[in-house]
Amino acid sequence: MHIYFILVEPVLAENVGAAARALKTMGFQHLRIVNSERHLEDKARWVAHGSREILLHAESYTSLANATADLDLIIGTTAKKRHQRNYAHSPKELAPLISNKPSDSRIGIVFGREDQGLSNEEVASCDLMTSIPLAASYPSLNLGQAVMLYAYELNQLSLPESSDGKTPELQLKALKHKLRTLLADIGIANDAKEHRWVEERIGVLAERDIGFMHTLINSVQRTLHAPPAAIQKPIQFDNDAPADS
Repeated sequence: MHIYFILVEPVLAENVGAAARALKTMGFQHLRIVNSERHLEDKARWVAHGSREILLHAESYTSLANATADLDLIIGTTAKKRHQRNYAHSPKELAPLISNKPSDSRIGIVFGREDQGLSNEEVASCDLMTSIPLAASYPSLNLGQAVMLYAYELNQLSLPESSDGKTPELQLKALKHKLRTLLADIGIANDAKEHRWVEERIGVLAERDIGFMHTLINSVQRTLHAPPAAIQKPIQFDNDAPADS
């Protein structure tokens, strides 16, 4: 399993250096930068003392969409209530959500601009949202501190990284695409509350649930598109399918 820390348009080079130092200290190595070259500045290298290789190997992208295209689960950080999202998990709550995903998952933790955070469009592209509980709304944590807090919490998982060199099958992203197609087929619009609920809750599914949902949706789609005469019996599932809850 790989965890990628993604900084969207960071403003201060010192914050990028502090983020790199936090990742190195907590045992992470994957840093992605969106639409910024602050990680190349001397100030970033000075602050990242002892962890400059994180900056050296940081990957640059022109947009968040490009930076997350190969990821299975995208988690956005926010410091304020987002009206279009009902759930925001704390850093501590992310640990069990991540640990129950398939072992070859590629997971991104996205941090927004120091002054503005993530845009509404960027928030909408994330599978889950997370927020740090604060005793006071101001002053908030700076970028380097926020990265350190998340890196510390996720470091507690001791997640093994897949090393077979194969490109992982993005099971969760594929499931999200299947669900969107199914919802469209049964007439649920993108802005409907049912659609928004599905988009927001799919990221919390565990590995076994993801596999079950793939099977369920495939069966439903076959039934939807089959001629009436071909539908003779109800959908069947394996005996180890989850029980009703």
